[in-house]
Amino acid sequence: MSTATIRPMGAADLPLALDWAAAEGWNPGLADAACFLAADPHGFLIAEVAGEPVGCVSAVRYDDGFGFLGFYIVRPEFRGQGHGLALWRAAMARLQPGMVGLDGVVAQQANYRRSGFDLVHRNIRFGVASPRAPRLAAAPPVVDAATLPVPAVAAFDRTCFPAPRDAFLRSWLTAPGHVARAVPGAGGLRGLAVLRPCREGSKIGPLFAEDPVVARALFAALLAAAPPGAVFLDLPEPNADAIAMATEAGMAPAFETARMYAGPAPALPLARIYGITSFELG
Repeated sequence: MSTATIRPMGAADLPLALDWAAAEGWNPGLADAACFLAADPHGFLIAEVAGEPVGCVSAVRYDDGFGFLGFYIVRPEFRGQGHGLALWRAAMARLQPGMVGLDGVVAQQANYRRSGFDLVHRNIRFGVASPRAPRLAAAPPVVDAATLPVPAVAAFDRTCFPAPRDAFLRSWLTAPGHVARAVPGAGGLRGLAVLRPCREGSKIGPLFAEDPVVARALFAALLAAAPPGAVFLDLPEPNADAIAMATEAGMAPAFETARMYAGPAPALPLARIYGITSFELG
């Protein structure tokens, strides 16, 4: 039985959790701490034994109907002592009632299924050290998404995400080093994408687009703005156009997760999701 005390993380705690995530090979973004806390200031939990941090989990509640679980880490020397189960129970209690999603490592998929989660699809991380720009034909105009009204961006984001997340988007679009791009249309946005610097290279996410042409225009704009180094894109495996786009850029699969839900899975338009925002937040 765990002897850990579990409490919400503050801004001073989250960098430690990001260090743990980096040690697990998850390659967090350089500005993730402030952005993640903007999504849910009370949604990140830390377990301590005699005042020493031993593990963490995120239980981000977007609204009364949807939450996302991530950042589930117990330090190796403290595993097998019940601290992970205590964190899990605290996170799930915080997210109930409502649908809960997660992106779990494949090795834990059976454990998540026993906890009531069902597999919906695989997410695959594609990456390459020096990406090639995609082929474009009659590319639509791309604008700086950070200059657009947040409600307009949030309205489009809501077509590809199960719940509103305006506060998170406001931070994500304007965080230091982030590059945000959008394709406007007559009735609102046609696409949205963000590139963020990470401890290794950069990641693109989200990349939401109404069709492959818009997706490639955004992808090309972000690749052109990316600093030197590797670029990664986390995409849902059912989106064949996203896989083709990543492959054309010279990217190859590097990692995968299982997107799972407890409760009825949201009917997301996977054909419009070319890159998920992050494995921690959905």
